Amino acid sequence: MHAMRAPDSHLTIASWNINSIRARPHLVAELLAARAVDILCLQETKCANGAFPRAVLEAAGFGHILLNGQPMHHGVAIASRLPLAAEPVMDWQANGEARHLAARLPNGVLLHNVYVPAGGDIPDRAANPKFGQKLDFLARMTEWSAALAEPAILVGDLNIAPLPEDVWNHKALLDVVSHTPVEVETLGALQASHGWVDLGRRFVPAPEPLYTWWSYRALDWAASDRGRRLDHVWASPAIAAQACAVETLRAARGWQRPSDHVPILATFRF
Repeated sequence: MHAMRAPDSHLTIASWNINSIRARPHLVAELLAARAVDILCLQETKCANGAFPRAVLEAAGFGHILLNGQPMHHGVAIASRLPLAAEPVMDWQANGEARHLAARLPNGVLLHNVYVPAGGDIPDRAANPKFGQKLDFLARMTEWSAALAEPAILVGDLNIAPLPEDVWNHKALLDVVSHTPVEVETLGALQASHGWVDLGRRFVPAPEPLYTWWSYRALDWAASDRGRRLDHVWASPAIAAQACAVETLRAARGWQRPSDHVPILATFRF
């Protein structure tokens, strides 16, 4: 039995790096049975559009599905109970990788689903081209963001934990990709370019720790709790006040064959 939908005046958007939808359709089914979700944004789907397992979503009442996938790598999807109008897809990586999807909701609000490159292991542009590509992706995204004229919601795996309280050990991770000062500064410039409101931290203010990702390398992820907040929900200033709840579903990290990320659910009162 599936969870009931939120009231018509409310809209719940879930964002989740699923780390291969074909390997983990059971996780999507479990989420949709456990929570009243209206729109589901997935990142790192890792499959071509034709191989996407639509049936698990359609069986849960998600009849509107937008896909931007590629075989084995990257990939994003938006599935909705409500009609969606597809918007132009951006290529901030400048290489054709499937890292962005956009949709216009029935109320006119734009929804952007983004998967920012991880950036490799070495935080040095010269020694590690992947790190430079990540910074360049965010720079192009910042130019786009600065020109936005309409209210929007931006969700996804941004692959940066910006605050000291967004990682398990701030000092230990200053030289680790995802929490380096240059990445934090670059993400800050993106946020400032449109005045984006970080809804995760609106509802769980620092200094309370808040994580969305735990490495597979940990023998007991819950006991060690060495997490990072890599996944985010942002809103334009004009609509940020309409967000009435944000939940980080930590329990999902312990589900069967889990993703290393957990879902974030943001509810808006439109």
